[in-house]
Amino acid sequence: MAQSDDERFPADVKVTPTEEDLDSKQSPPCVPGQTKTSVARVLPQEELDRLSGERSLVSAFKQMKLEKEAQKNWDLFYKRNTTNFFKDRHWTTREFEELKACREFESQRLVLLEAGCGVGNCIFPLLDDDLNIFVYACDFSPRAVEFVKQNPLYCPERCSAFQCDLTQNDLRENVPEDSVDVVTLIFVLSAIHPDKMKLVLQNINRVLRPGGVVLFRDYGLYDHAMLRFKTGSKLGENFYVRQDGTRSFFFSKEFLAELFEDSGFQCVANNYVLRETVNKKEGLCVPRVFLQSKFTRPSQSQSS
Repeated sequence: MAQSDDERFPADVKVTPTEEDLDSKQSPPCVPGQTKTSVARVLPQEELDRLSGERSLVSAFKQMKLEKEAQKNWDLFYKRNTTNFFKDRHWTTREFEELKACREFESQRLVLLEAGCGVGNCIFPLLDDDLNIFVYACDFSPRAVEFVKQNPLYCPERCSAFQCDLTQNDLRENVPEDSVDVVTLIFVLSAIHPDKMKLVLQNINRVLRPGGVVLFRDYGLYDHAMLRFKTGSKLGENFYVRQDGTRSFFFSKEFLAELFEDSGFQCVANNYVLRETVNKKEGLCVPRVFLQSKFTRPSQSQSS
């Protein structure tokens, strides 16, 4: 489903969706205006009062309908936007040094799973940058997977793309058990109902090798997009629906750590990333909050 790093806002907020794409390969390793911190963003009291006062939730009937039509809504999103909405993520190897550091030797072949690949904005820059990598790529949306396969850079010898509902379909039908070195979970888990997030992580755990890592980046608590949702958009705590029917959850580091640990992972790093997105055309500068984390599947010796 590729809940991408679009920094998508509700329709009333006109912010160019370039957020995370900082974005050329020449970008400096330390991005000005970006801060990593273990402390959540501090909101003005009036914003806290407004959030805590919003108790009206979308009806149970509509929530069931949104869950049932989740795949259709993401397919429609890709039908409308094709491959043009998100920019390629050339920042991935800079933000996640583990994509290179986890190798025992430089020429070692790395096996990666991109869970929620969208149209390939992450995998194709990786394949271009690293010749010793094989990528399994899956997405909720069949249309998105088809766009990946139609990309001129798609090569079955180096990449295997397939449709998958991570909450229902066993990844082992397409990916050998215990075979993946690195899983990237980037702006994906937030699109899934919180009650089903653990199913996704347990599914990933089965194909990740012992000692392998999950690299996570997604929306953080009190991100500007969260504060802009109007009354009638709230599905649950920190969980909202956009006008197009796609959904977004905003993570606290405590919630995320507990979720991963309950699914059999150990936390290595878990921090908020605070930065600003500037829309020069609209004269708007907004605070963004992401959660960037690393979790590992313990080896047998670590588990014992």
